[in-house]
Amino acid sequence: MSVLKLSSEPWGRSPAGHDVRRFTLASPTAEVRVMTYGGVITGVRTPDRQGVWNEITLGHDTAAPYFDRATASFFGALVGRYGNRIEAGRFVLDGETFTLPRNDGPNTLHGGPEGFDQHDWAAETREDEAALSLTLTRRSPDGEQGFPGALDVSVTYRLSADGTLDLLYRARTDRPTVVNLTNHTYWNLHGGRDVLGHVLEVPAEQFVPVRADMIPAGGPAQVQGTPLDFRDARPVGARIGDDHEQLRLAGGYDHTFVLGGEPDAAGLRRAAHLREPDRGRTLEVWTSEPGVQVYSGNFLTGQPGRAGQPYAKHWGLCLETQHYPDSPNRPEFPSTRLDPGQEYRSHTRYRFGVAGD
Repeated sequence: MSVLKLSSEPWGRSPAGHDVRRFTLASPTAEVRVMTYGGVITGVRTPDRQGVWNEITLGHDTAAPYFDRATASFFGALVGRYGNRIEAGRFVLDGETFTLPRNDGPNTLHGGPEGFDQHDWAAETREDEAALSLTLTRRSPDGEQGFPGALDVSVTYRLSADGTLDLLYRARTDRPTVVNLTNHTYWNLHGGRDVLGHVLEVPAEQFVPVRADMIPAGGPAQVQGTPLDFRDARPVGARIGDDHEQLRLAGGYDHTFVLGGEPDAAGLRRAAHLREPDRGRTLEVWTSEPGVQVYSGNFLTGQPGRAGQPYAKHWGLCLETQHYPDSPNRPEFPSTRLDPGQEYRSHTRYRFGVAGD
């Protein structure tokens, strides 16, 4: 008998009038919920060292708040076509300038105001003894939010019997375009307080400095000697209040860390390890992407979440595996270009666990 269980339930109607469903993928050590609107991870539950199960992400109890970016706050969102920022909402590809809607001051953030998290997705499931899979698909039409090319996208959420969650992104285009997909889950392994006491390790020797508008200020810089050095694990809040230009500009951490080292057999590099000392939960992130954006919830303002819980500043930590910000305008950065005949492939793995006392 399988230890895995997959179920679904109706979860309202989207602004476009489509039925929204929420799927639950459950194993003995993790439970993941995903809805068809926005590809949103609406929740993840895991046990602590005492065996008590709790929610470890930020989110809402119903679908409706996710339909408006003002209340959705990117909680658990599937982000595209381009995660992070594009300067001045434009880029040039093969000599043609493409203009995007600006939704972050003078820049475009997370695919524009109607990015992938604000659309309905088609769902297909698969079950076997080893894993449960939910695959969401949609076609992003040519010109959507200003991006060129019709883009056929699929994202598979796969939960294995050991509780490992894999996110597998795929995309094909009929015209040269740029693609940078990620997931914007806010993690809180405790649930009852902010994440400043969470212990974070990021095995990166470099990060991408930013300007006041959060656009890269230049090429990667060394983390050594800065409060952005997480090569040795330390609490998120240990140096978040340091008088350092990058922390002042971002209001905390909101930076891309450059991942190095050799990939494992699956083509993944270790991106981050997060531990909550009190309850013992851990999260390890591996990815095929060249960077991970560490965001310490600097712009959370106390908006209500599940059961009316206010999510104040630093109440969640995002670990967004992705390419660097503004890469379409930065030829020195790893390319985000996708051409016809190519397939965009990205893989991120989340391993949930429990540390000893």
